[in-house]
Amino acid sequence: MKHVKQFLLLFVFSFQLLYAQSEDKSLLTLERLFNGNEFNGENFGPARWIDDGKYYTTLEPSKDLPQGSDIIKYETKTGKREVMVSASLLIPKGTDKPLRINNYIWSPDKLMLMIFTNTARVWRYNTRGDYWVLNLETKELKKLGGSAKPSTLMFAKFSPDNKKAAYVSGHNIYCEEISTNKITQLTSDGSETIINGTFDWVYEEELSLRDGFRWSPDSKSIAYWQLDASGIGVFNLINYTDSIYSKIIPVQYPKVGTTNSACKVGVVGAEGGETIWMNVPGDPRNNYIARMDWHPDSKNIWLQHLNRPQNKLEIMLCDSRTGEAKTIFTETDDAWIDVTDYMQWINDGKYFVWLSDRDGWRHIYLISKDGKEIILLTPGKFDVTDIQKIDEADEAIYFRASPGNATQRYIFKTSLDGKNKIEKITPAELSGMNSYQISDGADFAFHTYSKAGTPPVIDLVELPSHKSIRTLVDNKKLFEKVNELKKSTVEFFQSDIGELALDCWMMKPYDFDPSKKYPVLFTVYGEPAAQTVLDRWEGTDYLWHLMLAQQGYIVISVDNRGTPSPRGREFKKSIYKKIGVLNSADQAKAAEAILKKFNFIDPDRVAVWGWSGGGSMTLNLMFRYPEIYKTGMAVAPVGDERLYDTIYQERYMGLLPENDSIYVVGSPVTFAHQLEGNLLIVHGTGDDNVHYQGTELVINELIKNNKPFTMMAYPNRTHGIYEGENTTLHLFSLLTRYLNDNTPAGGK
Repeated sequence: MKHVKQFLLLFVFSFQLLYAQSEDKSLLTLERLFNGNEFNGENFGPARWIDDGKYYTTLEPSKDLPQGSDIIKYETKTGKREVMVSASLLIPKGTDKPLRINNYIWSPDKLMLMIFTNTARVWRYNTRGDYWVLNLETKELKKLGGSAKPSTLMFAKFSPDNKKAAYVSGHNIYCEEISTNKITQLTSDGSETIINGTFDWVYEEELSLRDGFRWSPDSKSIAYWQLDASGIGVFNLINYTDSIYSKIIPVQYPKVGTTNSACKVGVVGAEGGETIWMNVPGDPRNNYIARMDWHPDSKNIWLQHLNRPQNKLEIMLCDSRTGEAKTIFTETDDAWIDVTDYMQWINDGKYFVWLSDRDGWRHIYLISKDGKEIILLTPGKFDVTDIQKIDEADEAIYFRASPGNATQRYIFKTSLDGKNKIEKITPAELSGMNSYQISDGADFAFHTYSKAGTPPVIDLVELPSHKSIRTLVDNKKLFEKVNELKKSTVEFFQSDIGELALDCWMMKPYDFDPSKKYPVLFTVYGEPAAQTVLDRWEGTDYLWHLMLAQQGYIVISVDNRGTPSPRGREFKKSIYKKIGVLNSADQAKAAEAILKKFNFIDPDRVAVWGWSGGGSMTLNLMFRYPEIYKTGMAVAPVGDERLYDTIYQERYMGLLPENDSIYVVGSPVTFAHQLEGNLLIVHGTGDDNVHYQGTELVINELIKNNKPFTMMAYPNRTHGIYEGENTTLHLFSLLTRYLNDNTPAGGK
């Protein structure tokens, strides 16, 4: 028997060795993509510029304590390296392991280091955790928060004078003296519904607001948001699997047309005392305070006040001592106004920098404090996608745009007075996606470059010459892995739909034969929140699509009108009150044009898939255009637009009840009775963003009309459907199998 076991072991070992030797590294599998880290890239950072760019710091694994990280300081020009903070300094008393660094913050004088660790998830992101402060002179490591429970502090930050730290805990704001650890509670009314210094679900999700307080430049006061969430409708998620009885998980979630939180802004002294509330006009439940911060004078705060339809935005200055508020500048639009993160005061607070598409293109403006002087800094028929850096010393502003190709991004420079020509800084040979983290003083930048199908490279460059000083991340191993794969180049082209041409990309099988006809999979999104046709590395999304191309599929993506492609106001805002209608029509017209243009695509094997807004698009295309799309895979779709949240849906579709018919005609559920093809719907039952409820309404309508379909519910998974063991592999195995079964691969 012993010899039999030895023989069996030898046989198994020989089989495994043979299998390993025969495995084709040029072909992708689901297991390679979703059951390991084979295609992970290198990490860099988080990096912080210090001393106006003379140095920078970053995290690197500790050689002495493998379970920890060192903070390394580099001299920018020379690359001289030194360990600024070793992991050994980050071991709390009574323990033997260094803190895990989820984030780190330097005090303004760089003599103290704040570590964010032991984090916990709040909605989408880990914004709750523990904060520790290391004194670099004394090497003393202290935890903030006193006797607060672990993982309960949020958004801790140093005061500008380096003496204090403020943070949120339990919906209240606290201030702590660094030297003595004396804690002063600045607000005391925080509760489940009174939210100080942070936000409710919808403000976080749709206005990207999480950190809800700001130190004054003179360190004497703190301005903060307060939300009163009483009266918001509660949506109950249900957990069936973690005990023998179901558990209800309530989420305050304002659906279209329902009550919002009341929002206001107050100022409180860092030593405590009464809050002075800003006298912002209008119903606080039917207006939004979308952005807020201090004016450089430490006396006034500014805020962006947005009405509920989001077509009027007022910049207000508020006296922090009296609460008096006055409007200094107003933007209006027939559709909606985009809130901007790039408002910055310059020239000692006499002017602020602003982004607006008021002339039909998204441009940078310089506006005086009284709102009377408006200077256009970036004239021309192109969109500025974002502002990268304002360099007052050089009277220059760096921004990204791509006037000739909406799928790419480059950095440009112009003067703050609007008198000089716009200068392109990114070299012409770097066609693709370029992003930057620019130093104070704007002498250097971390530059990340990638292209479709090409992993990112990060180098350190001088500005404005863009001369590379050295490569920080070359992703050599990932490049080698990707270069081993059988693949064709991602092709960018345009599809003429009559009114205009839409940007597209296409992936073909590596052994493509133009004399054959291939199935096509359209990957879609199509709403104002995202653009899919971008010339950049898309990680696992690209690799999964490449795997399908290797199997014999053509994969195509199209950016319809309404996506944030930098093609002008009309391109983006033409979707106003037409979500579900205009975007799906554009996609269908593009598909028809593509089928006519490329005779190697089989019109009988047309599939489409998407997630979230792309899931909604998939349903709309399957229901509205069954003559084109034969198979659809909709993940986490919005089945009925009236079930989504106030801020997002009302921004693009208007208010109820006057726009009820627009919501009805824009919703997939309205057209579910027209389904003819193969449909897979996937949803997480714990989705707090796009509720499973909407999918059930679609299911009911399909049942009512006797329409066959396939459904997969992932228990307790949220919108990303990644929680739980093996979930991602299972999901993409399901999608791949459904596509293979219903739209067979390969050229014919």
